Amino acid sequence: MPTYEFRCRECGSTFDVQRPMTASADPAACPDGHDDTVKLLSVVGLAGAKTTAAAPQAGGCCGGGCCG
Repeated sequence: MPTYEFRCRECGSTFDVQRPMTASADPAACPDGHDDTVKLLSVVGLAGAKTTAAAPQAGGCCGGGCCG
């Protein structure tokens, strides 16, 4: 089950909530009882994603072909 991180706007504390993905947008109350919270963007899933773009194999205005 995914874990979502929230921050309380009232007291500034951060806390984690485990819930199904179908409930990811649902509000979460602060453990101290405050209701004004915001879900934080997690970079855990983004940190391991590395993409490598292939460099063009040849130059030219049409991707390596002869324009003429």
